[in-house]
Amino acid sequence: MSATPSFPEPSSPAGPAAPHDATDWDAVLRERLPTQTHAVESHMVDGIRVWLKRAAPVRGAGRYRAMAALARLLGLPVLRPVPAPGGAEAIATEVRRLRALHALGLRVPQVLAASGEGLLTLDLGRPGVDTHSLGNEIEHSLPEGADAVLALWRQGLAAIGEVHARGTCLSQAFARNLVRCPDGVIGYLDFEDDPAATLPLPVCEVRDLLCYAHSTALYLRASGALPAARKDTATWIAAHGEDFRQVMDATLRRLAWLRRLPEDRRWGRDVQRVRAAYDLLAR
Repeated sequence: MSATPSFPEPSSPAGPAAPHDATDWDAVLRERLPTQTHAVESHMVDGIRVWLKRAAPVRGAGRYRAMAALARLLGLPVLRPVPAPGGAEAIATEVRRLRALHALGLRVPQVLAASGEGLLTLDLGRPGVDTHSLGNEIEHSLPEGADAVLALWRQGLAAIGEVHARGTCLSQAFARNLVRCPDGVIGYLDFEDDPAATLPLPVCEVRDLLCYAHSTALYLRASGALPAARKDTATWIAAHGEDFRQVMDATLRRLAWLRRLPEDRRWGRDVQRVRAAYDLLAR
């Protein structure tokens, strides 16, 4: 039997107390959690926007077996599944990861309260100023052309590089889990699993790049920014360590068959997305 997840209290902030420090966030969590309809919702409390995430249902290990077998068959460690157990364990993992990433100087939501049933975090925006996912911002910039798309995409790639430079990784580095804060800094979301607890760090870092490529390459192609982004990606990969490059090279060799996938829309958006991601990463 696994140990009961713990939820340590955050350290006291330095300097004057922030406006939200006077609120009993544990009470807010207890009050709002039973009435929340969706898994994740925003709430306004004393003029402050917060996000409440309800614990996902507990998941068994059986659903990962097919993916693990496929990863072994293809010789692709990056496809090995990372357990996402749900329940109190997933909440505890997210709390731990958010606080660890914050301690490294990375922009993540502040944990206000947590229990085995849910997690309450501070919004990354400012009062009256919403934050949007980088994926949405890139998509909405398509009418502005390649330069606009490329500028946003480069911010996301650099932000993932900042995480790796601090000796850690993200969980699911899709563009939807990156947000551009009002001051222009990229923030990071969604840490219900911890890849580095299961996989070697270089494999986790390659997974980050694959997730980001998969969620953005189609926008790069549609805007005409893919050739420039390929050069940026090659430079970004070269700046990583030898272990990372070895995993990346082995992964691309195993995935070389993806270049045969058609680009035609008739084959569906998923096929287009995978083919565009491979074209972005292939060297």
